[in-house]
Amino acid sequence: MNDTAQTESTQSHVTAIIVAAGSSRRMGFDKIFAELNGRPVLFHSLASFNACPDIDKIVVVTREERIAEVEALAAAANLTKVVRAIPGGPERHLSVWNGLKAAETESSQYVAIHDAARPLVTPRLISDCLALARAHGAACCASPIPDTVKRASHELMVTESVERQNLWAMQTPQIFSTPLILQAYASLMAHNELVTDEVSAIQKLGKRVALLPNEDYNFKITFARDLPLAAQVLDIRSGKEPRP
Repeated sequence: MNDTAQTESTQSHVTAIIVAAGSSRRMGFDKIFAELNGRPVLFHSLASFNACPDIDKIVVVTREERIAEVEALAAAANLTKVVRAIPGGPERHLSVWNGLKAAETESSQYVAIHDAARPLVTPRLISDCLALARAHGAACCASPIPDTVKRASHELMVTESVERQNLWAMQTPQIFSTPLILQAYASLMAHNELVTDEVSAIQKLGKRVALLPNEDYNFKITFARDLPLAAQVLDIRSGKEPRP
């Protein structure tokens, strides 16, 4: 095998970790399995990663009582890249750690971590983010913050303005070389630290993360009102007439 072929072969090993172990407290029901255009929210995230040619394997981290349901969903929808569903932890970073240990056993060179509650992710976005991660070791999809930003007190009284220039809202996928993200999370576990996303874990190592500006819809299903909005986006993408 020549050097070019060997490099391409090495780069092809990419595992996606789909984080689907949240409690959905703000929704009042399990948003990951809420219906979105006739399918669970989780299906749409899985289908995009399954359709992405750069993704080799998918590991789903979910609540233990949902594992059989996730496996059945993947089998019924012929999502052949889903290789396993594993139990998550009580906090998001602990669920990601479980997923990373599973990805390590898959001998992956890169890991793409994605919130299942972002069902509008596309295969193109995944591939573009991966290309940036290959160039820099760490990459994240993000969107600029367009609104005026204020800091407020606990009493919800405005205390100061925050300059929005160079402010970005983090999205997923967030993609990293496997050794780098494993080092970052091993350090978190050793120091019993908590982070809300993987970029924060990389920052704690003093490493840089490249941002991929995303102009397409990729919002997180957080409230019940987000479901019909996501349905509209999916309809537009499929060429259907907008809903009344």
